[in-house]
Amino acid sequence: MIGWRRISGPAVVLVVAALLGAAATATAVPAAGTAPGPRVTAEAAVSGPLPGAVPGDPGAEDPADTYPWLSAPGLAAAGYVEEEFHLSGRADAYGPTGERLAEDVPYTTRIVVRRPSSPARFNGTVLTEWQNVSAGYDIDALWAPDQITRAGYAWVGVSAQRVGAEQLREWSPARYGKLDVTGQGRFTADELSYDIYAQAAGALRTGTGRVLGPLRARTLLGIGASQSAGRMTVYYDRVLPQTAPVLDGYGFVVGSAPTRKGGEPVLHVLSETDVRTPVRRADDDGYRRWEVAGAAHSGRFGQAYREPLLARDLGTAPTFSCTRPPYSEVPLHHVIATAYAHLGRWVERGVLPPSAPPLEFAPDGTKARDAHGLARGGIRLSQVEVPTALNTGDNGGETFCVLFGTHVPFTAEELGRLYPTRTGYVAGVAAAGARAVRAGHLLPADAAADLRDAMRSGVGRY
Repeated sequence: MIGWRRISGPAVVLVVAALLGAAATATAVPAAGTAPGPRVTAEAAVSGPLPGAVPGDPGAEDPADTYPWLSAPGLAAAGYVEEEFHLSGRADAYGPTGERLAEDVPYTTRIVVRRPSSPARFNGTVLTEWQNVSAGYDIDALWAPDQITRAGYAWVGVSAQRVGAEQLREWSPARYGKLDVTGQGRFTADELSYDIYAQAAGALRTGTGRVLGPLRARTLLGIGASQSAGRMTVYYDRVLPQTAPVLDGYGFVVGSAPTRKGGEPVLHVLSETDVRTPVRRADDDGYRRWEVAGAAHSGRFGQAYREPLLARDLGTAPTFSCTRPPYSEVPLHHVIATAYAHLGRWVERGVLPPSAPPLEFAPDGTKARDAHGLARGGIRLSQVEVPTALNTGDNGGETFCVLFGTHVPFTAEELGRLYPTRTGYVAGVAAAGARAVRAGHLLPADAAADLRDAMRSGVGRY
């Protein structure tokens, strides 16, 4: 789900260990009780939309025109627009255990909005993503254009952390030179990030600065992947109890999730990579945990989407030398899209999402695997139930390879033995998709897309 640039040395060891360790398990955290509350989130000022378009796109004024970092292609064809705004205000600073360190610290950041151009296309829900900065720059890790535009969500990326803001300033001083989320260097460990994120959500709630254009938000969902999920965990467990809630529900993806049972429901989606222990928080009426067999923390879908954008905006996309062929092709983003649909119903109508079977562990503490090497248990999409390749969440090698998973296609001989006929293979994919849809872990449109891929694949001799 995440795009990376090459990072070496001790820094990558610390980052990867943090990403995996946070998702493995969580330790109960006492709610902070020393600060007065609930404190109402301050209102931010909004300026924009900022001018500029990607060179060569309609609306671009000249080749030197500025445009949003990692600007998304193809939105007009989907009936969407992309706009970017500066968000300025005064945020409170919080330490890692929720202690309030300072109040009313000035900041300026940016939010990028991708929304239906017509209110008739809007489903009323805003996906408010805490931008991931593990690669050294903002990544919209949970932007999945087909699923998001198909459903009519508005998606908003919030730059809440120092690393992202600093890289943006370097990338385009003309566009982002005023960004500062540190209080002019007073708070460099992202102590302001929690309140900045909440204030961005508040602007979406109230429509300040017309950040959603003609749209009016009905439901605000907070979402974050990997490192961002870890930041949101601190926010939910330690900061939110002291403040008035702004978001209606939360999606924590391929990272940690809260231990506190709060008033806002939590849906926790993990790839196979992220499940490191059989010790898990149990589902309850405010929490659901889904684990997806064969999926990787950062699989093929996200890498393929971002490679041309990183090449456009950085001049080159990163490459990696991993121990095994990288990037699982199990579509984790299909399950995440299903999670959004359930989370919306949970918030709006109180309908609990289905639970999901956990990944299984062998007696030696490793993940249990079948004869093909595929993980047992968990949410099982057709790519695992009717496999044409080994897809796992595991890998090794340099830098972030451990997060990419593995994809090793079966040989022609193996495929012929498994699927003597094309009809049998296609029928198996259809049945696996139908099971996942009935279980509530896959949307019908994505099951249909998997079936179309199977019909075009050529698997099966006749």
